[in-house]
Amino acid sequence: MQSPTPPAQEQQQQLALRIRNSAHSHRESASEEEREDEEASRTALSTFRAKEEEIERKKMEVKEKVFAQLGRVEEESKRLAVIQKELEAMADPTRKEVSAIRKKIDAVNREVKPLGHNCLKKEKEYKEALEAFNGKNREKAQLVNRLIELVSESERLRMKKLEELGKTVESLR
Repeated sequence: MQSPTPPAQEQQQQLALRIRNSAHSHRESASEEEREDEEASRTALSTFRAKEEEIERKKMEVKEKVFAQLGRVEEESKRLAVIQKELEAMADPTRKEVSAIRKKIDAVNREVKPLGHNCLKKEKEYKEALEAFNGKNREKAQLVNRLIELVSESERLRMKKLEELGKTVESLR
Protein backbone atom coordinates (compact mmCIF):
# COMPACT_ATOMS: atom_id res chain seq x y z
CA MET A 1 0.00 0.00 0.00
CA GLN A 2 1.38 3.39 -0.97
CA SER A 3 1.77 6.29 1.42
CA PRO A 4 -0.73 9.14 1.04
CA THR A 5 0.06 11.83 -1.49
CA PRO A 6 1.83 15.00 -0.19
CA PRO A 7 -1.34 17.18 -0.15
CA ALA A 8 -3.19 14.48 1.76
CA GLN A 9 -0.30 14.20 4.24
CA GLU A 10 -0.29 17.92 4.77
CA GLN A 11 -4.03 17.92 5.41
CA GLN A 12 -3.72 15.08 7.90
CA GLN A 13 -0.96 16.92 9.72
CA GLN A 14 -3.10 20.05 9.88
CA LEU A 15 -5.99 18.06 11.25
CA ALA A 16 -3.76 16.48 13.90
CA LEU A 17 -2.43 19.93 14.92
CA ARG A 18 -5.94 21.28 15.25
CA ILE A 19 -7.02 18.37 17.39
CA ARG A 20 -4.00 18.94 19.65
CA ASN A 21 -4.61 22.69 19.82
CA SER A 22 -8.27 22.19 20.65
CA ALA A 23 -7.34 19.78 23.44
CA HIS A 24 -4.98 22.37 25.00
CA SER A 25 -7.33 25.28 24.85
CA HIS A 26 -10.78 24.70 26.22
CA ARG A 27 -11.32 28.39 26.22
CA GLU A 28 -12.17 28.71 22.52
CA SER A 29 -15.74 29.47 21.61
CA ALA A 30 -18.30 27.08 20.15
CA SER A 31 -18.33 28.89 16.81
CA GLU A 32 -14.60 28.37 16.42
CA GLU A 33 -15.08 24.65 17.11
CA GLU A 34 -17.80 24.46 14.51
CA ARG A 35 -15.56 26.22 12.00
CA GLU A 36 -12.72 23.76 12.77
CA ASP A 37 -15.15 20.82 12.47
CA GLU A 38 -16.26 22.10 9.07
CA GLU A 39 -12.68 22.55 7.98
CA ALA A 40 -11.79 19.07 9.24
CA SER A 41 -14.76 17.62 7.34
CA ARG A 42 -13.68 19.43 4.18
CA THR A 43 -10.13 18.21 4.63
CA ALA A 44 -11.28 14.62 5.14
CA LEU A 45 -13.59 14.91 2.13
CA SER A 46 -10.82 16.28 -0.09
CA THR A 47 -8.44 13.52 1.16
CA PHE A 48 -11.09 10.92 0.33
CA ARG A 49 -11.61 12.40 -3.15
CA ALA A 50 -7.85 12.45 -3.80
CA LYS A 51 -7.58 8.78 -2.83
CA GLU A 52 -10.57 7.88 -5.03
CA GLU A 53 -8.99 9.67 -8.00
CA GLU A 54 -5.70 7.84 -7.42
CA ILE A 55 -7.52 4.49 -7.25
CA GLU A 56 -9.40 5.30 -10.46
CA ARG A 57 -6.15 6.33 -12.22
CA LYS A 58 -4.42 3.08 -11.17
CA LYS A 59 -7.47 1.09 -12.24
CA MET A 60 -7.30 2.67 -15.71
CA GLU A 61 -3.54 1.94 -15.93
CA VAL A 62 -4.13 -1.73 -15.11
CA LYS A 63 -7.00 -1.88 -17.60
CA GLU A 64 -4.78 -0.44 -20.35
CA LYS A 65 -2.04 -2.95 -19.55
CA VAL A 66 -4.54 -5.83 -19.70
CA PHE A 67 -5.88 -4.67 -23.09
CA ALA A 68 -2.35 -4.31 -24.42
CA GLN A 69 -1.57 -7.89 -23.27
CA LEU A 70 -4.79 -9.16 -24.88
CA GLY A 71 -3.80 -7.52 -28.15
CA ARG A 72 -0.38 -9.20 -28.07
CA VAL A 73 -1.97 -12.54 -27.18
CA GLU A 74 -4.36 -12.28 -30.15
CA GLU A 75 -1.48 -11.46 -32.51
CA GLU A 76 0.54 -14.41 -31.21
CA SER A 77 -2.48 -16.68 -31.51
CA LYS A 78 -2.91 -15.69 -35.17
CA ARG A 79 0.80 -16.29 -35.84
CA LEU A 80 0.60 -19.71 -34.18
CA ALA A 81 -2.44 -20.63 -36.30
CA VAL A 82 -0.53 -19.73 -39.47
CA ILE A 83 2.48 -21.77 -38.32
CA GLN A 84 0.22 -24.73 -37.49
CA LYS A 85 -1.32 -24.64 -40.99
CA GLU A 86 2.15 -24.55 -42.55
CA LEU A 87 3.22 -27.53 -40.42
CA GLU A 88 0.14 -29.51 -41.44
CA ALA A 89 0.82 -28.74 -45.10
CA MET A 90 4.45 -29.84 -44.70
CA ALA A 91 3.59 -32.98 -42.79
CA ASP A 92 1.63 -34.63 -45.58
CA PRO A 93 1.54 -32.91 -48.98
CA THR A 94 -0.17 -35.92 -50.60
CA ARG A 95 -2.84 -36.29 -47.91
CA LYS A 96 -5.71 -35.61 -50.33
CA GLU A 97 -4.46 -38.13 -52.84
CA VAL A 98 -3.89 -40.73 -50.11
CA SER A 99 -7.39 -40.11 -48.80
CA ALA A 100 -8.90 -40.53 -52.28
CA ILE A 101 -7.02 -43.80 -52.84
CA ARG A 102 -8.11 -45.10 -49.44
CA LYS A 103 -11.74 -44.36 -50.35
CA LYS A 104 -11.32 -46.24 -53.63
CA ILE A 105 -9.75 -49.19 -51.80
CA ASP A 106 -12.70 -49.26 -49.40
CA ALA A 107 -15.15 -49.18 -52.34
CA VAL A 108 -13.33 -52.04 -54.14
CA ASN A 109 -13.16 -53.97 -50.88
CA ARG A 110 -16.94 -53.68 -50.54
CA GLU A 111 -17.29 -55.08 -54.09
CA VAL A 112 -14.75 -57.88 -53.47
CA LYS A 113 -16.53 -59.21 -50.37
CA PRO A 114 -19.69 -60.45 -52.12
CA LEU A 115 -17.59 -61.76 -55.02
CA GLY A 116 -15.50 -63.74 -52.53
CA HIS A 117 -18.63 -65.20 -50.98
CA ASN A 118 -19.95 -66.04 -54.45
CA CYS A 119 -16.62 -67.65 -55.35
CA LEU A 120 -16.66 -69.79 -52.19
CA LYS A 121 -20.24 -70.83 -52.95
CA LYS A 122 -19.38 -71.74 -56.55
CA GLU A 123 -16.25 -73.56 -55.38
CA LYS A 124 -18.36 -75.61 -52.98
CA GLU A 125 -20.87 -76.38 -55.77
CA TYR A 126 -17.96 -77.34 -58.06
CA LYS A 127 -16.53 -79.71 -55.46
CA GLU A 128 -19.94 -81.31 -54.96
CA ALA A 129 -20.43 -81.64 -58.74
CA LEU A 130 -16.90 -83.04 -59.16
CA GLU A 131 -17.50 -85.54 -56.38
CA ALA A 132 -20.78 -86.61 -57.99
CA PHE A 133 -19.04 -86.84 -61.39
CA ASN A 134 -16.19 -88.94 -60.00
CA GLY A 135 -18.70 -91.15 -58.17
CA LYS A 136 -20.62 -91.79 -61.39
CA ASN A 137 -17.38 -92.42 -63.27
CA ARG A 138 -16.36 -95.02 -60.67
CA GLU A 139 -19.79 -96.60 -60.93
CA LYS A 140 -19.49 -96.62 -64.75
CA ALA A 141 -16.02 -98.18 -64.54
CA GLN A 142 -17.37 -100.91 -62.26
CA LEU A 143 -20.24 -101.54 -64.66
CA VAL A 144 -17.86 -101.62 -67.64
CA ASN A 145 -15.63 -104.08 -65.77
CA ARG A 146 -18.65 -106.21 -64.94
CA LEU A 147 -19.73 -106.02 -68.59
CA ILE A 148 -16.27 -107.08 -69.74
CA GLU A 149 -16.35 -110.00 -67.27
CA LEU A 150 -19.77 -111.01 -68.48
CA VAL A 151 -18.81 -110.74 -72.15
CA SER A 152 -15.61 -112.70 -71.48
CA GLU A 153 -17.53 -115.34 -69.57
CA SER A 154 -20.13 -115.46 -72.30
CA GLU A 155 -17.45 -115.81 -75.00
CA ARG A 156 -15.67 -118.51 -73.04
CA LEU A 157 -18.93 -120.39 -72.55
CA ARG A 158 -19.81 -119.98 -76.23
CA MET A 159 -16.35 -121.13 -77.25
CA LYS A 160 -16.68 -124.08 -74.99
CA LYS A 161 -20.07 -124.84 -76.45
CA LEU A 162 -18.67 -124.45 -79.96
CA GLU A 163 -15.84 -126.82 -79.17
CA GLU A 164 -18.29 -129.34 -77.81
CA LEU A 165 -20.42 -128.92 -80.88
CA GLY A 166 -17.31 -129.20 -83.04
CA LYS A 167 -16.38 -132.47 -81.25
CA THR A 168 -19.88 -133.74 -81.59
CA VAL A 169 -19.82 -132.97 -85.34
CA GLU A 170 -16.49 -134.68 -85.74
CA SER A 171 -17.61 -137.69 -83.88
CA LEU A 172 -20.54 -137.86 -86.25
CA ARG A 173 -18.45 -137.98 -89.13
